[in-house]
Amino acid sequence: MSRVRPTAPVYRNILDLIGNTPMLEITRIDTGPCTLFVKMESMNPGNSIKDRIAVTMIEDAEKSGKLKKGGRIVEATAGNTGLALALVAGQKGYRLTVVVPDKMSDEKISHLRAMGAEVVLTRSDVAKGHPEYYQDVAEKIAKDDPDAFYASQFTNEANPRAHYETTGPEIWEQMEGKIDAFVAGIGSGGTVSGVGKYLKERNPKCEMVLADPVGSILAPLVNEGKKVDPGSWLVEGIGEDFIPSICHLELVSKAYAIPDAEAFHTARELLKKEGVLAGSSVGTLFAAALRYCREQKEPKRVVTLICDNGAKYLSKMFNDFWMVDNGFIQRPTYGDLRDLVARRHLEREDFCLTPDLPVVQAIKRMRMYSISQMTVLDEKDKVVGILDESDVLMALVRDRDYAKHPVRDYMTSRIETVRPTASVNDLLPIFRADRVAIVADEKHFYGLITKIDLINYLRKQL
Repeated sequence: MSRVRPTAPVYRNILDLIGNTPMLEITRIDTGPCTLFVKMESMNPGNSIKDRIAVTMIEDAEKSGKLKKGGRIVEATAGNTGLALALVAGQKGYRLTVVVPDKMSDEKISHLRAMGAEVVLTRSDVAKGHPEYYQDVAEKIAKDDPDAFYASQFTNEANPRAHYETTGPEIWEQMEGKIDAFVAGIGSGGTVSGVGKYLKERNPKCEMVLADPVGSILAPLVNEGKKVDPGSWLVEGIGEDFIPSICHLELVSKAYAIPDAEAFHTARELLKKEGVLAGSSVGTLFAAALRYCREQKEPKRVVTLICDNGAKYLSKMFNDFWMVDNGFIQRPTYGDLRDLVARRHLEREDFCLTPDLPVVQAIKRMRMYSISQMTVLDEKDKVVGILDESDVLMALVRDRDYAKHPVRDYMTSRIETVRPTASVNDLLPIFRADRVAIVADEKHFYGLITKIDLINYLRKQL
């Protein structure tokens, strides 16, 4: 295949790069009799489809006088809208406050703060109407500040208009008018409403398909006309516990409820097979699109979206340990204390030190891996000590030449070893003494058990 393409233009403003994203045909994943295309919205400058609505909502507020020079923008977001608003606000000189539920990834929160946004964290386990619900908190902040403009993506008509005027026409042109189904999720409802309206006007037979997380109220409404109580889900940015006013759910003819596990594994498959690093909501969309495609009896041309970039989720669904800790990857079980070990030594999942390693290197490794203690092993792979944060602190305080000394000079040699066949109750005295348990027998060291490991294990039993 030729890689010769037209030379890309030169821009003078990052906001001019928003939109006109490419379309990619899926060729390495089974799509049944259908041809599946993904619109690469992750290639917007803010790395998500929300760039489109951010620039439209802000420009609309400027024209109407709701947002004045040097003013403040306030928004509630569970996904990428905050990042998109931060991008636009930064270019236009506005202050930004984003209110987010506490299930958002650390990468997103760090990204927001790096772009100059004020971040207010709220609870993710409460529904609309609760005083700590993220949208209600944002609305109150905006009301209390006379200079604030509440973007309110869930009620702002500029949201679906952005997709009607840009995303929809781009899809229609790229597909040369040959599109049988469009698969999207609903966060605010702007994409389904804007793109859906545009495509339906040009081809009334084009099917709008909803990808919805299990726990959201939307899929039961579409498929059964049934109102259900909202549950919880880990996928970020889509799924709702209410119907946003701008959401035209009547455009949708079919919905798929996708469990978190399926969404996460599908996103990982998309990366491995197609090379597309995408976010958790894309896992939901792509899983629904695959279900739809594989159910068809005749060829169809189907489009879905790569809503955002997966770099924001490297600590979550692309991290094997996070997947294991949350039950999305099943590991071999033994029916003994080895099942409580989070980082198994025989599988080389843990991070260990040697007695001769300089303490300064041990500190670097602790920081690199964000861990508070490390096992010290001799040349025979036998545990000879533990180095934890308190040991490091004593080294720094008592010895200015600590960097020259080996780990053995500061490690704790008093270790608490338990056999794999020991009882969970045998761990409690060790934890009361504020130590960690070393699981080992005559042949092998299996790993450490900390308090949080026991908490996670017991939580999974509930």
